[in-house]
Amino acid sequence: MKASLVMPTWNAGPLLEEVLAAVDAQPGADRLERIAIDSGSTDGTVAVLERHGFAVRSIPQREFNHGATRDLGIEASGGDVIVLLTQDATPADARWLPALLAAYDDPAVDAAWCRQIPRPDCNPLLRRRIDEWMGDRRTLSLQRLPAGTAWGDLEPMQRLRLSAFDNVASSVRRTTWAKYRFGWRLFGEDVTFGKRVVENGGCIAFVPDSAVVHSHRTTPRQEGKRVYCDHQNLFALFGLRVIPDLAHCRRAVRDGGAHFRRQVAEEPGLSAAARAELERWATGYARWTAWGQYLGANSERLRRRWFGPALRLVDWWMHRP
Repeated sequence: MKASLVMPTWNAGPLLEEVLAAVDAQPGADRLERIAIDSGSTDGTVAVLERHGFAVRSIPQREFNHGATRDLGIEASGGDVIVLLTQDATPADARWLPALLAAYDDPAVDAAWCRQIPRPDCNPLLRRRIDEWMGDRRTLSLQRLPAGTAWGDLEPMQRLRLSAFDNVASSVRRTTWAKYRFGWRLFGEDVTFGKRVVENGGCIAFVPDSAVVHSHRTTPRQEGKRVYCDHQNLFALFGLRVIPDLAHCRRAVRDGGAHFRRQVAEEPGLSAAARAELERWATGYARWTAWGQYLGANSERLRRRWFGPALRLVDWWMHRP
């Protein structure tokens, strides 16, 4: 089975050397075809990629798209399985690539994705969120429709759990990609692909033995914007709406703030100043994420109200980097 690695890049910075050194250390890395689609980097990213054996295709930054750019890289590759990795996700150990590829020993597997380990400097509250997402699965898990169950029989959260797929570090069988592709997507190209696979009777493997080190240092506002886009997408895909109305949103701000502040109180080893700063962050995080969930999942309905023009401006701002 031939494998290809496809990576979209743009001004990856010094972290790229760490990521690619970890790729080089994988068993079988010398046989791994490497393709990068670079969106106009100006910081030496292309030279680093070429030094690590990548064939690089450059596109204008304005042409980057999360789905279509990955499709472009896969089209340029020749592997039976295509491994997808972001420029800031470092393979955690030498099991990353072999464990991910081993999932395809099962001919039923159409795609596979791996576990994420937060970086040491990750915000403690975000660390908990990353650890808890799919954290109940410590062994290989196959995501597919239960026997005798139709897609329409599932609740929205069940649909999401079965379709979960993350292109931070994932892989796809070429024949499956040829059927479904990622397509032009501003956001959530991975879970959209996962939905296509599962609702059509396919199978996605979650492989916890394959892991990357990946997290971001973000502000509560940045988290709120990400959550808005995420829940707008999840409602469109699955009908998932966790905060249905304004009353529930206000309650989520209140209860979420209390919940996150309790987590701060439980966090060991913090100085008084660091704890106070994290409490402020937690309060803002609760507010921004609650409003992001509410406005994102309800955006289409709310834009039909008299204040629709104002919400269209909010939507434009939420989607800006």
